[in-house]
Amino acid sequence: MPFSALGKETPHNRTLGVDKAAKINVLELSSLREAQSTWAKLPIKERLAVLHRARFAMSRMAHSFSDAMPSNLCRTSADTRVAEVLPLLAACSFLEQRAEKILRVRRLGRRGLPFLLTGVISEVQRVPYGVVLILGPANYPLFLPGVQVLQALAAGNAVVLKPGRGGGSVAKLFAEALYAAGLPRALLQVTDDSIEAAEEALRSFVDKVIFTGSALNARKVLRVCAEKIIPCVVEASGCDAVVVMPSADLKHVVKAITFGMRLNGSATCMAPRRVLLLDASEDRKRTLIGMLSTAFDQCDPTRLSEATRANLCELLEEAKLLGARVHGSINAEQRPILVTDVRPEMGLAQADLFAPVLSVIDVSKETEVIAAQETCPFALTASVFGDEKDARRLASVLNVGNVQINDVIIGTADPRVPFGGRKESGYGTTRGTEGLLEMTVAKAITVQRSKSLRHFDATREQHKELFDGIILASHSQTIRERWQGLVTAIRAVVRLRQK
Repeated sequence: MPFSALGKETPHNRTLGVDKAAKINVLELSSLREAQSTWAKLPIKERLAVLHRARFAMSRMAHSFSDAMPSNLCRTSADTRVAEVLPLLAACSFLEQRAEKILRVRRLGRRGLPFLLTGVISEVQRVPYGVVLILGPANYPLFLPGVQVLQALAAGNAVVLKPGRGGGSVAKLFAEALYAAGLPRALLQVTDDSIEAAEEALRSFVDKVIFTGSALNARKVLRVCAEKIIPCVVEASGCDAVVVMPSADLKHVVKAITFGMRLNGSATCMAPRRVLLLDASEDRKRTLIGMLSTAFDQCDPTRLSEATRANLCELLEEAKLLGARVHGSINAEQRPILVTDVRPEMGLAQADLFAPVLSVIDVSKETEVIAAQETCPFALTASVFGDEKDARRLASVLNVGNVQINDVIIGTADPRVPFGGRKESGYGTTRGTEGLLEMTVAKAITVQRSKSLRHFDATREQHKELFDGIILASHSQTIRERWQGLVTAIRAVVRLRQK
C-alpha cells in the first residue's frame, strides 16, 4: 500500500515528501552491499578519519548550507548556523573522540560466569546492520538527518538518505562534503524527496530505518517495516509541556517559552505547546499571562500552510466551546496564540501542531502534573522551571524521553545526550552514545576451551542430585543451605564416577 493511500496529507505529515513527479534515484543494491562490506572491515580509526576531514570541510560551508535551506523555513541565516551547522559539527567531533571506545569489543571475564560454563569465554561485538535508510524531516534538514548519517557511517554501515520535503539541496551539499573527505560515493546515496523514493528504498533492501517526522507518517513507515520485519527507530511528534513550579522565576519562564515558540517559526518538535501552571495564585497566573501576551505580541510572525491553519482554527474553536479563552487570532502572518483555561483532555492539548500556539493548564498539585502528562498521547520532552531540587524530583517521574530543568530545547544540542520519545512520540534513540549503538547490532561470540565432552552426554536420573546440589550451592539464601548444596553436588559426582 503506498504512503499516499494511508492517510490525508497535511504540511506537517509530509516528512516523506509529496513531489510525485520527481524521478527516483536508482539505488544499486550490489554496489551498496559491496561498498558496505569493505567499509565495515576498515579499522574504525580510518572511518573516523573521513568524518574528521568532512568536519573541517563543513566548517567552511555555513554560508552554502544556509543558502540551500528551503525557503519556507522561518529562520535567519544565523539561526541555521546555530541550530543546524554548529550542533552537527559538535556531533561529528563527539564521534571522532568517542566512537572507537563505544564500539569496542566487550570481553566478558570470569566474574558472573555460571559454574557449569567454566570452560567458556565470551565477547560481545557491535557490528553494523548493513544498509541504513534515513528518512529525514523537513524542519531541520541538515542537523537531524546529518547526525544520523554520521553515526551510521562511523558504525560501518552504508546509508541511503531520503531528505524531507525541500531538503534535497542541503542533503546533496552534506554528501559532497563527505565525498570530498574520502567517503566512497557508493556508501552514501541521496534520493529525491518524494514519497516514491522512500517506498522504493523501504521495499527493496534496507536493513534498518531511522525515521524523523510526524506520528502519522511514522505509522505509515512502520506498516511497511512490519511486512519485512525491518527494525526501525522513530523520532516522532511532540506536544511538549513546560511545568512552572511555585518557585519558578516568571521572567525566566517567559523568555524561555518565547524562544521556543519563535525558533524555526515554531516548527520544532520540542517547541512548548502546554504550560502546566502548578499551584499558582490568581495574581501569579494573571502576571504570567500578561507577560506571555506582551512577549508574543513582539514576536515576528510565521507563515502557516492552509492545512495547518485550518487544523489550528478547528482546535481553537473546539477549545472555546469547551470553555477555553483564546488570546489572539489566526492570520496569514501568524504570531503566537495564547489559550488559557485549557483542560488536559481538550484536543488542543493533545495535538502535534507545527504552529505557534500555547495552552495554559492549571494544576494544583504534582500528581495532577503527572496525570496531565499521561493524558497527552505524546511524550517527547518536557521542561520544568523552579528550584532545582524540586524540579529534579518531578523530572524523575515524568513519562517523557528528555526533561530539561530551567531551559527549553537548548540542552538537547549536547552531542553526548541521547534523544528519543515515548508513547506516540516514538521509540529508539538518536544521538549520543545510545544513538551510535542504535546503528549496530550486538553479536555474541563464545569459545569453549574445555577439552571435556561430558556436557554433550545425555542426562540420566542420577544427574538430578548433582543439579539439585549445584542449584542450592549457587542460589540459596543462607550459607548453611549453600554448604549443604555443595556437599550434595560433591556426593553426586562421586556416585556418578562410580557407575
